[in-house]
Amino acid sequence: MTSVPKIRYSRRSLLKTGGAALAASALPAPMVWGQSIRDITLRQFGTGVSNLNEVATKVKEDLGITLEMTALDTDSVTQRAATQPDSFDIADIEYFVCKKVWPSGNLQAMDASRITNYDKIVGIFRDGKLTPESTIAQGTAPHTVGFVEGPGGTEFVNNESGWMTLIPTIYNADTLGIRPDLIGRPIESWSELLNSEFAGKASILDISSIGIMDMAMVCEAMGEIQYGDKGNMTRDEIDRTIAIFTEAKQNGQFRAFWKTFDESVNLMASGEVVIQSMWSPAITAVRSRGIPCVYQPLREGYRSWGGGIGLSANLSGMELDAAYDYINWYLSGWVGGFLMRQGYYSAVPETSKDFMSENEWGYWFEGKESTDDITSPFGDKLAGAGEVRDGGSFYDRMGAVACWNSVMEENQYMVRKWNEFIAA
Repeated sequence: MTSVPKIRYSRRSLLKTGGAALAASALPAPMVWGQSIRDITLRQFGTGVSNLNEVATKVKEDLGITLEMTALDTDSVTQRAATQPDSFDIADIEYFVCKKVWPSGNLQAMDASRITNYDKIVGIFRDGKLTPESTIAQGTAPHTVGFVEGPGGTEFVNNESGWMTLIPTIYNADTLGIRPDLIGRPIESWSELLNSEFAGKASILDISSIGIMDMAMVCEAMGEIQYGDKGNMTRDEIDRTIAIFTEAKQNGQFRAFWKTFDESVNLMASGEVVIQSMWSPAITAVRSRGIPCVYQPLREGYRSWGGGIGLSANLSGMELDAAYDYINWYLSGWVGGFLMRQGYYSAVPETSKDFMSENEWGYWFEGKESTDDITSPFGDKLAGAGEVRDGGSFYDRMGAVACWNSVMEENQYMVRKWNEFIAA
């Protein structure tokens, strides 16, 4: 496959940002930290989405707190959070793995009254609704695992109890990536992934808990299966889903199954694949090389995911205070603006606005036509004046979420069947 050097926007790395909007890095009052807090080191691990050297550098500059970051894949993150409680202070994890991690007792419930911008956190993390009229999507919607009954709570509660399992940080609405120049016609449905027109030029990601959700979006769009809950399939639904994709695989539908960000970029940039599961920054990486690539809005909606910060049950005293200071800093705007330039969303988007130019905010969040070039943090042009973001505004995109990444009750059975599919 053709190599794509120079740029790596991914869930493994975030981008260095520039621009006048970041020049003003002063934090709003009353965020003041004493010298004692500035001497603290916190050990954080999580996926590469947000365990970023740039964030560690900036928090050191602003607060004096040293973050020792470790980036792992999703499965390794889950295992570490559940089995190695002495190895971390902060767990940066995805909401859907809370079902696996919280019962271990290795994380502590967090006091929402200590979160400065709690009232500005978007509704999908509080009551599940983006707007009062929103329908809550299938799967593990973040608010369903976001709260427990009290400081020692062991059971999730479906209300804003004031005690949170995670403080939300980053999320997005995922869809299929396409090469419009090589396809040459409109793509409007998830079902196109299995269209024989693209035999040998399609791909799906080989991460079972996410890939099975993409499969479900396709099967339902084809009219083959109507799921009770795509995020919590029965064994029969799993069997039927895997059978459909196994048949497609044996008929030569797939060029490859990717596990890493770089693999997905290389497949698309080389033209070996024209339609596939993709992540937003991978689209950015392909576009930055001047290659047409679209994160295609589809009529059945998006598959979404969200991540947040959890605190070790062992964290106490000044280290716990420092962790809350870090969380409040994280939601105060700089990190949010940093993430949103990659196509992700901040849990408190309004604070991010101060760290983005009017053109950037309009393009990335409001779905407006850009008034000037939209560039990557490395200066690569991503869009020109008059262009709009794929899928439109924040409310258009997040308002069209059909399901959230999930851990099913039949998870072990699903993983076994997934492995059979990959081996078939």
